[in-house]
Amino acid sequence: MSTVKMIPEEEAVGKVEEIYDEIKAQLGIDFVPNLYRVMAQKPQYLEANWNKVKAVMVSEGKLDRLTKEVIAVAVSAVLGCDY
Repeated sequence: MSTVKMIPEEEAVGKVEEIYDEIKAQLGIDFVPNLYRVMAQKPQYLEANWNKVKAVMVSEGKLDRLTKEVIAVAVSAVLGCDY
C-alpha cells in the first residue's frame, strides 16, 4: 500500500518554506493545510496552485473573501466532499 508523503513545516526549506509562510499569513492560520503539504513534493506545483488560490480566493474582487469561502463550502457539501 503506497502512501503520499507530506512535507512537514519543520522540514520545509527554500521556496517551499516561503510559500508555507505566505499561506499561513494570507489565510490567517497557524498551520499549513495537508493539501499544500502534499503538493510540496513538487515545489513548482505547490507554487502554481497557491498562486491560483490567491488569485481566486484571496485577491479582492466583486465578492468578499467570506462569501467566496461560504460558496466553496456549499459546493463541497453538495458534491459530498468528506475533506
